[in-house]
Amino acid sequence: ASLPAGAFPSGIAIDRVGSFRHRLLVTATAAGKSTLHAFDCRGRDRVIASGAPTVEGGLAVAPRTFGRFGGALIAPDEVSGRIWAFGPGGRTRLVVNSGLPAGGDIGVEAVGFVPRSLGRRGVAYLADLGSPGSPTSGSDSLLVLPAATVTRARLRAGELVVATEGGAKTLAVRCGRVCAIRRIADGPATAHAEGHITFVPHR
Repeated sequence: ASLPAGAFPSGIAIDRVGSFRHRLLVTATAAGKSTLHAFDCRGRDRVIASGAPTVEGGLAVAPRTFGRFGGALIAPDEVSGRIWAFGPGGRTRLVVNSGLPAGGDIGVEAVGFVPRSLGRRGVAYLADLGSPGSPTSGSDSLLVLPAATVTRARLRAGELVVATEGGAKTLAVRCGRVCAIRRIADGPATAHAEGHITFVPHR
């Protein structure tokens, strides 16, 4: 599949929930706005939303248990610090304002949902990109949220975990009728976090 000329691909996710018909979801940015594309297995493109807020980073489709945003594509905006939800019908809504430092290469970047299978000894991983010249230099390594921190933070299945690009400052977001956020961890001050948060159950 190909994106329109001049579009910057800013995020990618697979719809494992089914609200987008299990398609490949890609956000692309042009002229300060985002377009959400949904590709089927034949590479056919359907535009779900256009003229939406700019988003970039790790994206994820929320489980049905994520309150009024269940089944939506969750996407962070590092520049504003906001986290957005793209609905399958094309509506874009604000989930929360992270309240964390914001800006290019600084603000919210990575997201992931806690799986049911994580258990008390599961861990989470996040890439720390070596990025000389950025606000944080990174280390070309993996950051880990260890089992002790997962347990202490009382993370629940279906809860959203969000980390900033600069310093991997990490929040947990729980949504019902309203959404509540809490700080659960910080990475090294020099971390340059990129991509998705990946949860690995203990085996």
